Amino acid sequence: MGRSSPKAAATYPARLADGLWVLGNSYFNLYLVRGKSAAALVDAGISAVADDVIGQLETLGVTPDILIVTHPHPDHINGLDALRERFPAARVVIGPGAAEFLAHPKTAASLVAEDRFMSDFLASRGFRPGRHPIVRPPSVKGAAVVFDNEALDLGGTTIRFLHVGGHAVGNILVHVPALEALIVSDSLGFRIPSVGFFPIFFTGYADYMAAIDRLEDLDAQILCIAHQGPLLGREARKAIGDAREAARALCEEIRRDPRDEEAMIRDLYPRFYRDELALYTPDNIVGCCRLVIRRSRA
Repeated sequence: MGRSSPKAAATYPARLADGLWVLGNSYFNLYLVRGKSAAALVDAGISAVADDVIGQLETLGVTPDILIVTHPHPDHINGLDALRERFPAARVVIGPGAAEFLAHPKTAASLVAEDRFMSDFLASRGFRPGRHPIVRPPSVKGAAVVFDNEALDLGGTTIRFLHVGGHAVGNILVHVPALEALIVSDSLGFRIPSVGFFPIFFTGYADYMAAIDRLEDLDAQILCIAHQGPLLGREARKAIGDAREAARALCEEIRRDPRDEEAMIRDLYPRFYRDELALYTPDNIVGCCRLVIRRSRA
């Protein structure tokens, strides 16, 4: 199996292995897995990167047959309608509970607000959005729900779905055994190169740690994370250990701290709301800190 060097991922699309590419940009990484008879695009990004991703797919001469949404957070699903419009024959795949999460009354307003903020953030960093932000949440009507350990043959290349907890409702990851690749989305946390991993165990700390253990056992040589590019070889293995330690340390810190939730948020927020993580709204990161505190103390 031939692999590109880590530096190759600085330009997009970048080939990581035979049949595996990273698309998007450094802030939003989408992954293309291509077999002999079908191709799957993993994640949908936000509206602002959808047209770039479409152009990258066209550069590769690939029409995706499957659009996989790893979880229904705005930075992973808001580009879905644009992708479905361009590739109407593509089958959409989601995890258990994702549709119900999207149907919650509070979800729609959050998806729209975050998309607008992230589009403006990209524009401020020199990435010109390809279209206006969304005004309504993306539709998953007709999407297929996949469960843990389900497999899909792309023609000589099999992808296996992992339904893991800890980070989000409806969280599905993609394992490509033949390529020793794991597309983990945000299940290791949000990687801020200047700080390390921001642990984001929003649905449960124990489940988050169990997911990290499960991913480590697969011994991937290509670790496809959702932001700041994939990691290869030794860096991939190190990242999993770093993510575990970051989560453990933060949880223990929170459990030892006797202060109330608001006081802790005032400390955690400026520690993490910096650099790449500033692409989200301040309210979003305050909410993230609140969830991490509550899950640590549960």
